[in-house]
Amino acid sequence: MSPVVPNLQVQQTSIGLISHQIQPLIRYPCQFSKRYPLQPTPPNLNLSYRPIRLRLSQPLKTAKSQQTHHSSSSITNTQDDGIPIEDVKILVKFKSRHNYIRVLEVSRKTDHPFAGSRLLLLDGPGNIHSVSFLLKPFTDTYFDVFATLPPILPPGPVGILGFGAGSAARLCLELYPELVIHGWELDPSVIAVGREYFGLAKLEKQYPHRLFVYVGNALKASVRDGFSGIFVDLFSKGSLIPELQDPNTWAKLNKCLKKGGRIMVNVGGSCVEAEDSWRDGKVVMEDSLKAMRGVFGGKLFVLNLGNRKDDSSIALTGDLPDIDSWKKLLPGSLRCYADMWTPFRG
Repeated sequence: MSPVVPNLQVQQTSIGLISHQIQPLIRYPCQFSKRYPLQPTPPNLNLSYRPIRLRLSQPLKTAKSQQTHHSSSSITNTQDDGIPIEDVKILVKFKSRHNYIRVLEVSRKTDHPFAGSRLLLLDGPGNIHSVSFLLKPFTDTYFDVFATLPPILPPGPVGILGFGAGSAARLCLELYPELVIHGWELDPSVIAVGREYFGLAKLEKQYPHRLFVYVGNALKASVRDGFSGIFVDLFSKGSLIPELQDPNTWAKLNKCLKKGGRIMVNVGGSCVEAEDSWRDGKVVMEDSLKAMRGVFGGKLFVLNLGNRKDDSSIALTGDLPDIDSWKKLLPGSLRCYADMWTPFRG
């Protein structure tokens, strides 16, 4: 199928994360939660900014047209320009049994944090599910937060539930030479795209005894003697899967952990737009966190990817580790995240 680039709409919505503590690998450090970020913050401010979302929809009259995530027709002049259409190439676009798959390549010449990246979209609203840069391991996205988990885990394999194209796995494998990863992805087409367009095949050959990828139901994941840690990044049709709002799911996942093991979860937020309008991202996030609290009690912490309550969040189970000790085990550009965890009090 030959993609039509003019059908790529660039629009901004809300949420992101930026901190003056981060040593950026790109011009403007940024964060997004399953979507494209983007508004640079001056280096002397510690504020969040509004990201953008790339959507395949109606043709643009101008690449500078911006919209909010609340309405497809509301226009705002207060947000920064997005990626010009001519700087984005659609490498593949098709529908699988489970997803609306698109792979986008952003020109290295564009003035944007995603310059030189490949992006995986899996749903109608255009939420990001994987990002890969050719020349650097860090993504300046929530995948980097995931990469802070291994140093505070007991010895043993890590599970990734919702593997996507392997963004989290790639970074963790490069940072932690002893780490073994088992990843589950429901859609075989996503794994195929990951191998062809995101270097997953090369990664599997490079780490044949450290990376194991399975196609199947991630909630049935298991390994002998249990996981030392589990990443949960399970979205379908632009929303956290309903099972994550059920305490029984978290009880089962908790039983899959070794003693001292932890779970880190992308719980989304308002910035994640579902295909079904009644699946409000903020409500789904709150319900998921409450379900987790029912199992983990006070041993549940949240890292907010912005400075507003409705921003996207990451959750972490277990006792909060000693922050200074944690930082010493992390690369410099990731240390700021250790300071950002707060107890969940929802």
